[in-house]
Amino acid sequence: MKRFKLNNIIADSAVCASVTVATVVTIALALGGCGGGGSSPAAAMPPQTTPPLTTPTAPDTPSLLSYGNIQKAGTGVGASLNGAVPFPADNAWNQDISSAPVDPASSTLISSMGLNTGLHPDFGSGLYQGAPIGIPYTVVDAAQAKVAIHFQAYGNESDAGPYPVPANAPIEGQPANGSAFSGDRHVLVLDRSANRLYELYNAAPNVDGSWNADSGAVFHLDSDTVRPTAKPGWTSADAAGLPIFPGLARYDEVAAGKIAHALRFTVQNSRKAYVPPATHAASSNTSASLPPMGMRVRLKAGYAIPATFSNDTKVILQALKTYGMIVADNGSNWYISGAPDARWNNDKLVNELASVHGSDFEVVRMDGLVTP
Repeated sequence: MKRFKLNNIIADSAVCASVTVATVVTIALALGGCGGGGSSPAAAMPPQTTPPLTTPTAPDTPSLLSYGNIQKAGTGVGASLNGAVPFPADNAWNQDISSAPVDPASSTLISSMGLNTGLHPDFGSGLYQGAPIGIPYTVVDAAQAKVAIHFQAYGNESDAGPYPVPANAPIEGQPANGSAFSGDRHVLVLDRSANRLYELYNAAPNVDGSWNADSGAVFHLDSDTVRPTAKPGWTSADAAGLPIFPGLARYDEVAAGKIAHALRFTVQNSRKAYVPPATHAASSNTSASLPPMGMRVRLKAGYAIPATFSNDTKVILQALKTYGMIVADNGSNWYISGAPDARWNNDKLVNELASVHGSDFEVVRMDGLVTP
């Protein structure tokens, strides 16, 4: 089974550098690329409104980071994890790769994604076409009832329900007024009591409290065996078979001064191959010049983060130096995924990240490449 997604629109960083906040928001969504494919909402879907984002109070400092246990996270939509980091410290997502060897094909692979193309945040503040910008998430606890999940497409590669998904869980692309919408429709739910992450692709709620979804996966946030049920070649809610949430840029981490994990990004053209921690390819192209799913890049050691940049951008770029970012899906080249938050400064994020180009990156050596 393979899932394909095409997006041939690339952001023009020169244009992005001179626009207003309102225009930036428009560009962010109109040109954005993120995981998954088409959608077909459930016929019995009830009106859906967007729950308000939770504003964390007194975010933790980096010295208070805790790995593999999210029990001190807040609850609600966009809740702070209060310094908790999914998966153990030695997990692939959390490894410091700043000194890892460079892949022999790095130059060719980077060229395929655009040497002169700038980074672009696929997240932000405010709304575009009535919907928050980015991939939302919600945190629940043991009190949240589990409900049935009806898989529509990739049930043979999904983890069976029930899942603790609230009836009003935010859906990626969901307008605040409850109007119809399409897109990838990701739903991400973290159960802090059980240290579990539940992710759905192309999800839609039913009037009886159950949900329809094309695929779903359950990840163990307290283990390096992140998805015990997964088999080689399986997809997840993400095309690469990866968890989505651990790769999101989140404001609570930026406010605390450190993103302590790799980020998630998209490429326009990928290879029919994957490298761990990915488990799934999302292309029919076998060219070795194209990036496989799971490929990790990092900012070169010689790249100097400008002192004039905003704190938010500095934290993101430092994460890209230390932990890098992982190819998770087909979309627009160099688009970084993140969660929506009212405190993101769209102008600064877009303008500052656009000045960081593909040529500033290198590919970390790929070990264990799988070519289906």
